Amino acid sequence: MATTNTDFYEILGVERDVDTDTLKKAYRKLARQYHPDVNHESGAEAKFKEVQSAYDVLSDPDKRARYDRYGAEGVSGGPGGPGGDPFGGFGDIFDLFMNQGGGGGRRPGAPERGGDVRYDLQITLDDAYRGGEKTVTLPRVETCGTCRGNGAEPGTKPETCTQCSGAGQVRRVQNVPFLGMVQTMAPCDKCSGTGKIVKSPCKTCTGRGRVRAERSVTIPIPVGVADGMQMPLTGEGNAGANGGGAGDLYVFFDVTPHPLFEREGADLYAEVPISYTQAALGDTIPVPTLSGDAQTITVPEGTQTGSQFRVAKQGMPDIRSRTNAKGDLHVTVTVQTPKKLSDAERKLLEELAVLRGEKGGEIAPVVEEHKGVFDKLKDIFTGH
Repeated sequence: MATTNTDFYEILGVERDVDTDTLKKAYRKLARQYHPDVNHESGAEAKFKEVQSAYDVLSDPDKRARYDRYGAEGVSGGPGGPGGDPFGGFGDIFDLFMNQGGGGGRRPGAPERGGDVRYDLQITLDDAYRGGEKTVTLPRVETCGTCRGNGAEPGTKPETCTQCSGAGQVRRVQNVPFLGMVQTMAPCDKCSGTGKIVKSPCKTCTGRGRVRAERSVTIPIPVGVADGMQMPLTGEGNAGANGGGAGDLYVFFDVTPHPLFEREGADLYAEVPISYTQAALGDTIPVPTLSGDAQTITVPEGTQTGSQFRVAKQGMPDIRSRTNAKGDLHVTVTVQTPKKLSDAERKLLEELAVLRGEKGGEIAPVVEEHKGVFDKLKDIFTGH
Protein backbone atom coordinates (compact mmCIF):
# COMPACT_ATOMS: atom_id res chain seq x y z
CA MET A 1 0.00 0.00 0.00
CA ALA A 2 2.20 2.75 -1.19
CA THR A 3 1.02 6.10 0.05
CA THR A 4 2.65 9.48 0.43
CA ASN A 5 1.46 9.61 4.02
CA THR A 6 1.78 6.47 6.13
CA ASP A 7 -0.31 7.76 9.04
CA PHE A 8 -3.67 6.30 8.06
CA TYR A 9 -5.49 8.09 10.88
CA GLU A 10 -4.12 11.43 9.69
CA ILE A 11 -5.08 10.64 6.08
CA LEU A 12 -8.71 10.16 7.12
CA GLY A 13 -8.63 13.04 9.61
CA VAL A 14 -9.70 10.94 12.62
CA GLU A 15 -8.38 10.19 16.09
CA ARG A 16 -6.72 6.86 16.88
CA ASP A 17 -9.66 5.79 19.07
CA VAL A 18 -12.20 6.52 16.33
CA ASP A 19 -15.31 4.31 16.30
CA THR A 20 -16.56 2.42 13.24
CA ASP A 21 -19.39 4.81 12.34
CA THR A 22 -17.24 7.95 12.55
CA LEU A 23 -14.51 6.24 10.54
CA LYS A 24 -16.97 5.34 7.80
CA LYS A 25 -18.40 8.87 7.65
CA ALA A 26 -14.90 10.37 7.39
CA TYR A 27 -13.98 7.93 4.62
CA ARG A 28 -17.15 8.53 2.60
CA LYS A 29 -16.73 12.29 2.82
CA LEU A 30 -13.17 12.14 1.50
CA ALA A 31 -13.96 9.45 -1.09
CA ARG A 32 -16.69 11.61 -2.56
CA GLN A 33 -14.40 14.64 -2.53
CA TYR A 34 -11.52 12.98 -4.38
CA HIS A 35 -13.32 10.35 -6.48
CA PRO A 36 -11.88 10.46 -10.04
CA ASP A 37 -15.39 10.52 -11.52
CA VAL A 38 -16.13 13.72 -9.59
CA ASN A 39 -12.81 15.49 -9.01
CA HIS A 40 -10.68 16.01 -12.11
CA GLU A 41 -8.01 18.12 -10.43
CA SER A 42 -4.38 17.05 -10.56
CA GLY A 43 -3.53 14.73 -7.69
CA ALA A 44 -7.16 13.90 -6.85
CA GLU A 45 -6.89 10.31 -8.02
CA ALA A 46 -3.72 9.72 -6.01
CA LYS A 47 -5.41 11.20 -2.94
CA PHE A 48 -8.45 8.98 -3.52
CA LYS A 49 -6.24 5.88 -3.62
CA GLU A 50 -4.47 7.05 -0.46
CA VAL A 51 -7.81 7.46 1.32
CA GLN A 52 -8.96 4.07 0.03
CA SER A 53 -5.81 2.33 1.28
CA ALA A 54 -6.12 3.93 4.72
CA TYR A 55 -9.77 2.92 5.05
CA ASP A 56 -9.12 -0.65 3.86
CA VAL A 57 -6.75 -1.07 6.80
CA LEU A 58 -8.57 0.80 9.56
CA SER A 59 -12.00 -0.68 8.72
CA ASP A 60 -10.65 -4.22 9.18
CA PRO A 61 -10.24 -5.00 12.93
CA ASP A 62 -7.33 -7.41 12.38
CA LYS A 63 -5.45 -5.11 10.03
CA ARG A 64 -6.09 -2.13 12.28
CA ALA A 65 -4.67 -4.01 15.27
CA ARG A 66 -1.54 -4.92 13.28
CA TYR A 67 -1.20 -1.36 12.02
CA ASP A 68 -1.53 0.08 15.53
CA ARG A 69 1.21 -2.28 16.70
CA TYR A 70 3.62 -2.40 13.78
CA GLY A 71 2.73 0.62 11.63
CA ALA A 72 2.39 0.57 7.85
CA GLU A 73 4.93 -2.24 7.50
CA GLY A 74 2.61 -4.48 9.47
CA VAL A 75 -0.05 -4.42 6.78
CA SER A 76 2.02 -4.63 3.58
CA GLY A 77 4.21 -7.52 2.48
CA GLY A 78 7.64 -6.84 1.04
CA PRO A 79 8.38 -7.68 -2.61
CA GLY A 80 9.30 -11.34 -2.96
CA GLY A 81 8.65 -12.01 0.71
CA PRO A 82 7.10 -15.42 1.45
CA GLY A 83 3.45 -15.30 2.34
CA GLY A 84 3.31 -11.56 1.63
CA ASP A 85 1.30 -9.88 -1.10
CA PRO A 86 3.31 -6.88 -2.37
CA PHE A 87 0.15 -5.44 -3.85
CA GLY A 88 -2.05 -5.55 -0.77
CA GLY A 89 -5.40 -7.28 -0.38
CA PHE A 90 -7.30 -9.04 2.38
CA GLY A 91 -4.87 -11.97 2.86
CA ASP A 92 -3.10 -12.50 6.17
CA ILE A 93 0.55 -11.73 5.53
CA PHE A 94 1.51 -12.93 9.01
CA ASP A 95 1.12 -16.63 8.20
CA LEU A 96 4.89 -16.80 7.96
CA PHE A 97 5.42 -15.77 11.59
CA MET A 98 2.59 -17.97 12.81
CA ASN A 99 4.08 -21.07 11.20
CA GLN A 100 7.86 -20.74 11.58
CA GLY A 101 8.05 -23.16 14.44
CA GLY A 102 6.16 -26.12 13.07
CA GLY A 103 6.87 -26.10 9.37
CA GLY A 104 3.18 -25.79 8.55
CA GLY A 105 1.36 -23.08 6.65
CA ARG A 106 1.41 -22.28 2.96
CA ARG A 107 3.44 -24.65 0.80
CA PRO A 108 6.31 -22.78 -0.92
CA GLY A 109 5.53 -22.04 -4.55
CA ALA A 110 1.92 -23.15 -4.15
CA PRO A 111 -0.81 -21.22 -5.99
CA GLU A 112 -1.86 -18.19 -3.96
CA ARG A 113 -5.22 -16.47 -4.35
CA GLY A 114 -5.10 -12.80 -5.26
CA GLY A 115 -6.25 -10.06 -2.92
CA ASP A 116 -9.77 -8.67 -2.93
CA VAL A 117 -10.42 -5.14 -4.18
CA ARG A 118 -12.98 -2.58 -3.04
CA TYR A 119 -14.59 0.01 -5.32
CA ASP A 120 -17.10 2.68 -4.30
CA LEU A 121 -19.52 3.29 -7.19
CA GLN A 122 -21.44 6.56 -7.18
CA ILE A 123 -24.86 6.33 -8.80
CA THR A 124 -27.97 8.51 -8.88
CA LEU A 125 -31.38 7.65 -7.48
CA ASP A 126 -32.57 7.34 -11.08
CA ASP A 127 -29.84 4.73 -11.68
CA ALA A 128 -31.03 2.80 -8.63
CA TYR A 129 -34.64 3.04 -9.81
CA ARG A 130 -34.01 1.71 -13.32
CA GLY A 131 -30.95 -0.49 -12.79
CA GLY A 132 -28.51 -1.04 -15.62
CA GLU A 133 -24.74 -1.06 -15.67
CA LYS A 134 -21.71 1.21 -15.56
CA THR A 135 -18.28 0.68 -17.00
CA VAL A 136 -15.46 1.98 -14.81
CA THR A 137 -11.68 1.92 -14.98
CA LEU A 138 -9.98 0.75 -11.82
CA PRO A 139 -6.43 -0.16 -10.83
CA ARG A 140 -5.70 -3.75 -9.97
CA VAL A 141 -2.93 -6.35 -10.10
CA GLU A 142 -2.66 -8.39 -13.30
CA THR A 143 -0.51 -11.39 -14.20
CA CYS A 144 2.52 -10.11 -16.11
CA GLY A 145 1.95 -10.68 -19.79
CA THR A 146 5.66 -10.73 -20.58
CA CYS A 147 6.74 -13.60 -18.32
CA ARG A 148 3.26 -15.11 -17.88
CA GLY A 149 3.64 -14.83 -14.15
CA ASN A 150 6.84 -16.82 -13.51
CA GLY A 151 8.96 -13.67 -12.99
CA ALA A 152 11.70 -14.73 -15.43
CA GLU A 153 12.80 -12.88 -18.54
CA PRO A 154 11.46 -14.55 -21.73
CA GLY A 155 13.88 -17.27 -22.90
CA THR A 156 14.80 -18.14 -19.32
CA LYS A 157 12.96 -19.82 -16.48
CA PRO A 158 13.18 -19.97 -12.68
CA GLU A 159 15.65 -22.52 -11.32
CA THR A 160 15.24 -24.75 -8.31
CA CYS A 161 16.97 -23.32 -5.25
CA THR A 162 20.05 -25.42 -4.45
CA GLN A 163 20.07 -24.47 -0.76
CA CYS A 164 16.59 -25.80 0.06
CA SER A 165 16.19 -28.11 -2.96
CA GLY A 166 12.99 -26.30 -3.86
CA ALA A 167 11.35 -26.84 -0.46
CA GLY A 168 11.47 -23.14 0.39
CA GLN A 169 12.38 -24.05 3.97
CA VAL A 170 15.50 -25.13 5.79
CA ARG A 171 15.96 -26.91 9.07
CA ARG A 172 17.65 -25.05 11.88
CA VAL A 173 18.87 -26.41 15.18
CA GLN A 174 18.98 -24.00 18.09
CA ASN A 175 20.03 -24.42 21.69
CA VAL A 176 17.06 -23.12 23.66
CA PRO A 177 17.48 -22.49 27.40
CA PHE A 178 15.73 -25.11 29.56
CA LEU A 179 14.74 -27.05 26.41
CA GLY A 180 18.08 -27.95 24.92
CA MET A 181 18.57 -28.48 21.20
CA VAL A 182 15.38 -27.64 19.30
CA GLN A 183 14.87 -28.20 15.58
CA THR A 184 12.69 -25.72 13.69
CA MET A 185 11.81 -24.97 10.09
CA ALA A 186 12.57 -21.52 8.71
CA PRO A 187 12.14 -19.87 5.29
CA CYS A 188 15.13 -20.31 3.04
CA ASP A 189 17.03 -17.02 2.96
CA LYS A 190 18.46 -17.69 -0.50
CA CYS A 191 15.14 -17.95 -2.34
CA SER A 192 13.03 -16.04 0.24
CA GLY A 193 10.97 -19.16 0.78
CA THR A 194 9.80 -19.53 -2.81
CA GLY A 195 11.89 -22.58 -3.66
CA LYS A 196 12.93 -20.93 -6.91
CA ILE A 197 15.76 -18.67 -8.00
CA VAL A 198 15.17 -16.17 -10.81
CA LYS A 199 18.58 -15.29 -12.23
CA SER A 200 17.22 -13.11 -15.04
CA PRO A 201 14.20 -11.24 -13.66
CA CYS A 202 11.54 -10.10 -16.09
CA LYS A 203 12.11 -6.45 -16.93
CA THR A 204 8.39 -5.74 -17.08
CA CYS A 205 7.48 -6.91 -13.59
CA THR A 206 11.00 -6.94 -12.05
CA GLY A 207 10.59 -10.61 -11.21
CA ARG A 208 7.33 -10.33 -9.30
CA GLY A 209 5.21 -12.05 -11.92
CA ARG A 210 2.48 -9.46 -11.52
CA VAL A 211 2.07 -5.82 -12.50
CA ARG A 212 -0.19 -2.95 -11.63
CA ALA A 213 -2.58 -2.09 -14.44
CA GLU A 214 -5.85 -0.30 -15.08
CA ARG A 215 -8.74 -2.34 -16.36
CA SER A 216 -12.25 -1.51 -17.52
CA VAL A 217 -14.91 -3.42 -15.60
CA THR A 218 -18.63 -3.34 -16.32
CA ILE A 219 -20.56 -3.25 -13.04
CA PRO A 220 -24.23 -4.28 -13.05
CA ILE A 221 -26.57 -2.02 -11.08
CA PRO A 222 -29.38 -4.05 -9.48
CA VAL A 223 -32.87 -2.55 -9.68
CA GLY A 224 -33.74 -0.94 -6.34
CA VAL A 225 -30.20 -1.00 -4.92
CA ALA A 226 -29.85 1.23 -1.85
CA ASP A 227 -27.05 3.41 -0.51
CA GLY A 228 -24.41 1.39 1.34
CA MET A 229 -25.26 -1.97 -0.23
CA GLN A 230 -22.38 -4.05 -1.53
CA MET A 231 -22.04 -6.62 -4.29
CA PRO A 232 -19.16 -9.04 -4.98
CA LEU A 233 -17.91 -9.64 -8.52
CA THR A 234 -16.10 -12.97 -8.46
CA GLY A 235 -12.66 -13.07 -10.03
CA GLU A 236 -12.45 -9.32 -10.71
CA GLY A 237 -9.94 -8.62 -7.95
CA ASN A 238 -6.15 -8.83 -7.96
CA ALA A 239 -4.44 -11.64 -9.87
CA GLY A 240 -3.09 -14.51 -7.80
CA ALA A 241 0.52 -15.64 -7.54
CA ASN A 242 1.97 -18.90 -8.84
CA GLY A 243 -1.10 -19.54 -10.96
CA GLY A 244 -3.54 -18.93 -8.11
CA GLY A 245 -7.03 -17.61 -8.81
CA ALA A 246 -7.90 -13.93 -8.80
CA GLY A 247 -9.54 -12.28 -5.82
CA ASP A 248 -12.96 -10.68 -5.89
CA LEU A 249 -14.09 -7.13 -6.52
CA TYR A 250 -16.44 -5.75 -3.86
CA VAL A 251 -18.60 -2.93 -5.17
CA PHE A 252 -20.06 -0.54 -2.57
CA PHE A 253 -22.97 1.53 -3.89
CA ASP A 254 -23.03 5.23 -3.03
CA VAL A 255 -26.39 6.75 -4.04
CA THR A 256 -26.16 10.54 -4.32
CA PRO A 257 -28.99 12.64 -2.83
CA HIS A 258 -31.86 13.52 -5.20
CA PRO A 259 -33.02 17.16 -5.47
CA LEU A 260 -36.73 16.21 -5.26
CA PHE A 261 -37.06 12.86 -3.51
CA GLU A 262 -35.99 11.36 -0.22
CA ARG A 263 -35.96 7.61 0.19
CA GLU A 264 -36.99 5.43 3.11
CA GLY A 265 -36.80 1.77 2.17
CA ALA A 266 -38.99 1.33 -0.90
CA ASP A 267 -41.00 4.52 -0.26
CA LEU A 268 -40.25 7.96 -1.67
CA TYR A 269 -41.11 11.32 -0.13
CA ALA A 270 -41.47 14.65 -1.91
CA GLU A 271 -42.74 18.17 -1.23
CA VAL A 272 -44.98 19.91 -3.76
CA PRO A 273 -45.83 23.64 -3.47
CA ILE A 274 -49.41 24.82 -4.04
CA SER A 275 -50.90 28.30 -4.05
CA TYR A 276 -53.16 29.61 -1.29
CA THR A 277 -56.09 29.65 -3.72
CA GLN A 278 -55.52 25.98 -4.58
CA ALA A 279 -55.39 25.18 -0.89
CA ALA A 280 -58.59 27.12 -0.18
CA LEU A 281 -60.64 26.06 -3.20
CA GLY A 282 -59.15 22.63 -3.88
CA ASP A 283 -57.55 21.47 -7.11
CA THR A 284 -56.03 18.57 -9.01
CA ILE A 285 -52.27 19.02 -9.34
CA PRO A 286 -49.50 17.03 -11.08
CA VAL A 287 -46.76 15.40 -9.00
CA PRO A 288 -43.22 14.38 -10.04
CA THR A 289 -42.32 10.69 -10.35
CA LEU A 290 -39.11 8.77 -11.01
CA SER A 291 -40.97 6.57 -13.47
CA GLY A 292 -41.90 9.54 -15.65
CA ASP A 293 -45.55 8.46 -15.56
CA ALA A 294 -48.07 11.32 -15.36
CA GLN A 295 -49.55 11.28 -11.86
CA THR A 296 -51.88 13.71 -10.08
CA ILE A 297 -53.29 14.18 -6.61
CA THR A 298 -56.59 15.78 -5.68
CA VAL A 299 -56.15 18.53 -3.11
CA PRO A 300 -59.47 18.99 -1.29
CA GLU A 301 -60.92 22.37 -0.35
CA GLY A 302 -59.34 23.80 2.79
CA THR A 303 -56.08 21.85 2.56
CA GLN A 304 -53.49 22.95 5.12
CA THR A 305 -49.75 23.15 4.56
CA GLY A 306 -48.06 19.92 5.60
CA SER A 307 -50.95 17.71 4.45
CA GLN A 308 -49.71 14.44 3.01
CA PHE A 309 -51.07 12.39 0.13
CA ARG A 310 -50.13 8.88 -1.00
CA VAL A 311 -49.58 7.87 -4.61
CA ALA A 312 -49.57 4.06 -4.72
CA LYS A 313 -46.76 2.12 -6.43
CA GLN A 314 -44.76 5.21 -7.43
CA GLY A 315 -41.92 4.59 -4.99
CA MET A 316 -38.70 2.61 -5.44
CA PRO A 317 -38.55 -1.00 -6.63
CA ASP A 318 -38.07 -3.26 -3.62
CA ILE A 319 -34.78 -5.08 -4.13
CA ARG A 320 -35.92 -7.74 -1.69
CA SER A 321 -38.94 -8.57 -3.84
CA ARG A 322 -38.57 -11.12 -6.63
CA THR A 323 -40.95 -9.07 -8.76
CA ASN A 324 -39.35 -5.72 -7.84
CA ALA A 325 -42.69 -4.55 -6.43
CA LYS A 326 -42.65 -0.80 -5.91
CA GLY A 327 -43.26 1.17 -2.77
CA ASP A 328 -45.40 4.30 -2.55
CA LEU A 329 -44.79 7.98 -3.16
CA HIS A 330 -45.76 10.25 -0.26
CA VAL A 331 -46.42 13.84 -1.28
CA THR A 332 -46.47 16.67 1.27
CA VAL A 333 -48.02 19.93 0.08
CA THR A 334 -46.72 23.30 1.21
CA VAL A 335 -48.95 26.34 0.81
CA GLN A 336 -47.05 29.29 -0.64
CA THR A 337 -48.03 32.87 0.17
CA PRO A 338 -47.37 35.38 -2.64
CA LYS A 339 -44.74 38.02 -1.84
CA LYS A 340 -46.16 40.54 -4.32
CA LEU A 341 -49.79 41.26 -5.27
CA SER A 342 -51.32 43.14 -8.14
CA ASP A 343 -53.85 45.88 -7.34
CA ALA A 344 -56.69 43.63 -8.47
CA GLU A 345 -55.46 40.74 -6.28
CA ARG A 346 -55.04 42.99 -3.28
CA LYS A 347 -58.57 44.39 -3.71
CA LEU A 348 -60.10 40.93 -3.89
CA LEU A 349 -58.19 39.75 -0.84
CA GLU A 350 -59.20 42.80 1.15
CA GLU A 351 -62.84 42.14 0.26
CA LEU A 352 -62.39 38.54 1.35
CA ALA A 353 -60.84 39.66 4.63
CA VAL A 354 -63.86 41.90 5.32
CA LEU A 355 -66.27 39.07 4.50
CA ARG A 356 -64.45 36.80 6.94
CA GLY A 357 -64.36 39.43 9.64
CA GLU A 358 -60.60 39.66 9.57
CA LYS A 359 -60.15 43.34 8.54
CA GLY A 360 -62.05 46.67 8.31
CA GLY A 361 -65.65 47.66 9.04
CA GLU A 362 -67.77 45.69 11.45
CA ILE A 363 -66.33 42.44 12.66
CA ALA A 364 -68.41 39.62 11.23
CA PRO A 365 -69.17 36.61 13.40
CA VAL A 366 -66.26 34.14 13.37
CA VAL A 367 -67.10 30.47 13.29
CA GLU A 368 -65.42 28.07 15.69
CA GLU A 369 -63.05 26.87 12.98
CA HIS A 370 -61.34 30.27 12.79
CA LYS A 371 -61.02 31.05 16.50
CA GLY A 372 -57.53 31.71 17.73
CA VAL A 373 -55.72 29.38 20.11
CA PHE A 374 -56.05 31.75 23.10
CA ASP A 375 -59.80 32.22 22.45
CA LYS A 376 -60.32 28.44 22.44
CA LEU A 377 -58.34 28.03 25.67
CA LYS A 378 -60.36 30.84 27.26
CA ASP A 379 -63.63 29.11 26.32
CA ILE A 380 -62.43 25.87 27.87
CA PHE A 381 -61.54 27.42 31.24
CA THR A 382 -64.56 29.78 31.44
CA GLY A 383 -67.07 27.20 30.30
CA HIS A 384 -68.32 29.37 27.38
